[in-house]
Amino acid sequence: MKKDILEALKQNKGKFISGEELSIKIGVTRTAIWKHIKQLKEDGYEIDAVSRRGYRLIQEPDTLELNELEIDIQTRLIGRNLIYYPSIDSTNNEAKKEAALGAPEGTVIIADEQTGGRGRLGRHWVSPRGTGIWMSIILKPQLEPAEAAKITQLTAAAVTTALRNVTGCEAGIKWPNDIIINKKKVCGILTEMSAELNTVNHIIVGIGINVNVDPKEFPDEVRAIATSIKESVGHEIYRKEIVLEILQIFEELYLDFLRTRSMAKSVEICKKYSVTLGNAVRIISKDKIIFGEALDLTEDGELVIRNEAGAVEKIISGEVSVRGISDYI
Repeated sequence: MKKDILEALKQNKGKFISGEELSIKIGVTRTAIWKHIKQLKEDGYEIDAVSRRGYRLIQEPDTLELNELEIDIQTRLIGRNLIYYPSIDSTNNEAKKEAALGAPEGTVIIADEQTGGRGRLGRHWVSPRGTGIWMSIILKPQLEPAEAAKITQLTAAAVTTALRNVTGCEAGIKWPNDIIINKKKVCGILTEMSAELNTVNHIIVGIGINVNVDPKEFPDEVRAIATSIKESVGHEIYRKEIVLEILQIFEELYLDFLRTRSMAKSVEICKKYSVTLGNAVRIISKDKIIFGEALDLTEDGELVIRNEAGAVEKIISGEVSVRGISDYI
């Protein structure tokens, strides 16, 4: 019922709607309407209540709760099943559990805080309460396991486009899975897979974005290379708008990929916003470091480099890190 009242207030945002009209529209008593309005105020919604005029929504809180997201989401698949947690150890861990229990494709796990967030190669990801986007998407594509890495590039394309659209920031992509603003990391993508020999059971796409995180909250070891959107644009951003835009663009790119079996659209975006291509790079794997120049991305999103010996080779993301010669980029 609270969701229905909120939806009615949003449809008339800035205008009064009477308690009687809400009562008729939703099919409950005016007393019930008043009680739920009170709850919405406690949730952080700024609502005017004026005798003989009714209720008027003035301001919405920066929340990722289901009341907010479910009303405004426009996708057909991605995010149609939403699961929200105020706090959780890791959205990727929870997504794995949900996938194993039969959660439908497109299910999104989202939290206001992660206490055990993870990045690639097992690194810790700081996820403070109420200041970032910490979410995971469950996918169940009919792919061979070797193709799963493509989803990371697709996600990078979706997130970068969404951040640019919503915030106006100049986000770029550091291959394969980092989103960069002003040479610092603002977002990480963690793609994990459950598969058998030739079949993918499910893919979990974890997305962590520092939206309104105060730079002082970053640990000392990453402060020099981490940033937030707030730090970049100079003001706080409503996280919900970013989430909705990411899910919309991700769905468009993902469904196009499944339909065409081509990564052309995603790779085009990754090339356009790449901060890796054209630069000298270090490719760091478990047993060696390769120095070279980043030349291009293949049609499947693999990185093409010219190594120190002058030979051209392809790098598959997997267990490698890509760095600049002298710094993070």
